[in-house]
Amino acid sequence: MFFVIDNKVRAVWDEENNQWWFSVLDIVGAINGQEDHKKNRNYWKYLKAKLRKEQSEVVSATTQLKLTAADGKRYNTDVISQDGVDQLARSIRNQPAMDFLDWFTYSDNTIDGQSRKKAYTLWGSDLVASKDVGKVKSLQQIHAFLFGGLYDFAGKIRTKTIAKGNTLFCLAEHLHSYLKTVEAMPETTFDEIVDKYVEMNAAHPFMEGNGRSTRIWLDMIFKKRMKMCVDWSQIDKKDYLDAMIASHTDSSRIRELLKGALTDRIDDREIFMKGIDYSYYYEQSDE
Repeated sequence: MFFVIDNKVRAVWDEENNQWWFSVLDIVGAINGQEDHKKNRNYWKYLKAKLRKEQSEVVSATTQLKLTAADGKRYNTDVISQDGVDQLARSIRNQPAMDFLDWFTYSDNTIDGQSRKKAYTLWGSDLVASKDVGKVKSLQQIHAFLFGGLYDFAGKIRTKTIAKGNTLFCLAEHLHSYLKTVEAMPETTFDEIVDKYVEMNAAHPFMEGNGRSTRIWLDMIFKKRMKMCVDWSQIDKKDYLDAMIASHTDSSRIRELLKGALTDRIDDREIFMKGIDYSYYYEQSDE
């Protein structure tokens, strides 16, 4: 669930297609500043009929999936993909819709700028269900949310072998079996969690965006298992990058850096926001 303006937009993960679907009723509610479910349903009914007359592709872009309602039960509801959200907002043709679209797609035209603003909205969300924390699926969900609409491979496990500098990551032909091994690794202690993080970094499951996604994934594991998180602002960029390169043969340095930056301030918004900023800073070129 993502916090949009003053309303919540529910989302459901499509595991087969590695993408998010967003509640149409919640989107029109966010645009109209309306929390009344019945009024949003009536508005969508009116808009859907209007769009059908105009032979708009928006209606055909929707499907029905089960989402959890306010009463805790799951009901079939109209949902739309990330690309479809753009079409839906533009079909409403008013300034609040454009403001919503600007929030949803973000005004910064760089991939880092857009995905970072998405990362900020993870604060207070339940993007990943507790039962999925630490699984490959949860990392795919994070990646798909950060980079959906920016990379066509968002949330998808790579099929090509990649390298960074002198570091060669897991060969593509072995990646799926390797990820199963990493997923099965225990995560009950600090050392086990770091070992799992190091192995996931060695896997590098996506073509781009691995570090940014995996650091969020790591923090989710720490929060669930240890009620702790990393204050990334306490870890120097060069120290971190050097430690991650070294971790392919010796994880002692990254273990030391992470342990020194652990905090129990898991509900501190400032810690979270600073963490996102530093995480993205690590990826910036110094040239």
